[in-house]
Amino acid sequence: MNYFVYLLITTNTKRKITYVGYTNNLTKRINLHNDGKGAKFTRGRNWKLIFFKKYDNKKTAMKEEYRFKKNSSLRRMIKTNYLNKQEVF
Repeated sequence: MNYFVYLLITTNTKRKITYVGYTNNLTKRINLHNDGKGAKFTRGRNWKLIFFKKYDNKKTAMKEEYRFKKNSSLRRMIKTNYLNKQEVF
C-alpha cells in the first residue's frame, strides 16, 4: 500500500499557516481537513495541498513526516515557492 506525506496551506487567512501529515488516501484526508474532521489543529480553516511525496510503506512515511515537521526551513522554502507562483498569475 502507498502512503503520502503532504503539506497543506491555509487559504482563508492573511497569515499563511502550513500543516504536515501522512495518509494512505490523499483526497479523502484533505476533504476531512476541510470538513473540520481532520486533526484538531486544522479545524476551522480551509486548506490547499501544495506538496506531497509518495512512500511504499507506512513506517517510512511516518519517519519522513516527523523529519518534515521538524525541518522548518524546508517547509518555508516550499511555502515561499508556492506563494511566489501565486503572485505571478
